[in-house]
Amino acid sequence: APPWSDVTGAPDGIVIRIEPGMAFGTGTHETPRLCLQAVEKHFRGGSFLDVGTGTGILAIAAAKLFSDARIDACDTDAEAIEIARDNAKANNVEIDFRVGSVDETTPSADLVCANLTADVILQILPALIGVTCGKLILSGILETQIEQIVDAVNPSEVEINRAGEWAAIII
Repeated sequence: APPWSDVTGAPDGIVIRIEPGMAFGTGTHETPRLCLQAVEKHFRGGSFLDVGTGTGILAIAAAKLFSDARIDACDTDAEAIEIARDNAKANNVEIDFRVGSVDETTPSADLVCANLTADVILQILPALIGVTCGKLILSGILETQIEQIVDAVNPSEVEINRAGEWAAIII
């Protein structure tokens, strides 16, 4: 919800305040919603990495679910990182944000989430798999691109969630 809105939800619900602006990811599009559902289902604490964090909504959700978890987030856009830091502060959560992407220096995480586009996911897929020591959530994928991503990963188990023309693949 935007900071100025009066939100009353379910008693056990979590409200995340996101300043709508330049960075992608206010939670209204299908792909962040698919990711949020997958995070809620699969994240059990420990460590979390949000690749392409945008506004920080997924990292903030993970931090609110497990306040003692190690939450890391990165984005190649420095302005997005500043917006994400502001959003994390507004939500009273601790997240280690950095400008960049996944590489050999990125610490592994129990749950890695990449809500990007299929072409970007395919470019960095080996690095994403390399930093995942639990579940990997891939989203920003159109229905027509699911097979291409699944074939590239060749997982023994795959969960595919859909909303509209979009999909999230959890391996």
